[in-house]
Amino acid sequence: MILLSLDWAFIIEKLILIAIVVSASLIIAMYATYAERKVAAVMQDRRGPNRAGPFGLLQPLADGMKLFFKEEIIPNTSNKFLFILGPALAMLTAMMTSAVIPWGNKIEIFGTTVNLQIADINIGILYVFGVVSLGVYGIMIGGWASNNKFSLLAAMRGASQVISYELAMGLSLIALLMMTGSLSLKTIVEQQMTGGWGGLLGWNILYQPLGFLIFFVCSMAECNRAPFDLPEAESELNMGFHQEYSSMKLGFYLFSEYINMFISSAIMVTLFFGGYDMPFVNEAAFSPNIAALIGIAAFMAKIFFFIFVFMWIRWTLPRFRYDQLMNLGWKGLIPLALANMIITGAVILALHKY
Repeated sequence: MILLSLDWAFIIEKLILIAIVVSASLIIAMYATYAERKVAAVMQDRRGPNRAGPFGLLQPLADGMKLFFKEEIIPNTSNKFLFILGPALAMLTAMMTSAVIPWGNKIEIFGTTVNLQIADINIGILYVFGVVSLGVYGIMIGGWASNNKFSLLAAMRGASQVISYELAMGLSLIALLMMTGSLSLKTIVEQQMTGGWGGLLGWNILYQPLGFLIFFVCSMAECNRAPFDLPEAESELNMGFHQEYSSMKLGFYLFSEYINMFISSAIMVTLFFGGYDMPFVNEAAFSPNIAALIGIAAFMAKIFFFIFVFMWIRWTLPRFRYDQLMNLGWKGLIPLALANMIITGAVILALHKY
């Protein structure tokens, strides 16, 4: 009776959407490795990958095949179950965050309206923070299970770094939530599409520039991107928390970083830059499907810009010392986030009063 009462059309629709989002995330993460090497090459005045395929476009496939076919080594002294669980958990949490992101507006397929969002829950931001907080377990479990002192030190660094910067990130969003009055990412995007001057005046970046800056810096720290890549400090800790990993277990850790970078960029665009809103374009003048495609294209263009900024910063700034990393998080970003929250509250109160 329970099986008969299920809405199979809805379940199939969501499964197809999940497959598309997961496949797109993996492909973008794969070619982000290619883009990273090309950006680094341009900044260092060299060519970058140019052997596998035209312009080196097949290099990510070659790297993936190399990881698949490399010998898989599990240290005898490791905790084998946790050793396997670590990279699997890192990859799983990286992919789960995409479930609440609105990738575009509604489309119509054979008379059926399809929302381009896997789950529109009214606590979307809390869900994101819940999943992100689980991601640190992938690093911690992998470093501890390796039974290597360098891996353990790197995992402890990673755990303390993520916990420290999550506080500032959460506080930076409180001011934004005070303005929007909603935790739903879909609602936040729709609110930003009602502004003037082609829609740009509705974007939250205009009203929360300091909140965005704090969120952006914390996102780099959460993704372990330079200059916050202390858990992977090769010059200090040999290779970091995944030192004992090989084959696709290592590939999962490397891929999860790029997926996290992609999802972090998508969340920043959703919260501060109008999501799938295309400025100066009246979507009502087009059919729903064409308008949705325009929105998806705008959303992806904004995401790719932030991925480029992530890469630009990596190849520009040197790595922090660990004491500098902690000082920035606890003595710099958290007080700034608290001040931003208080100022935002005072402004909202004054506007309501007068």
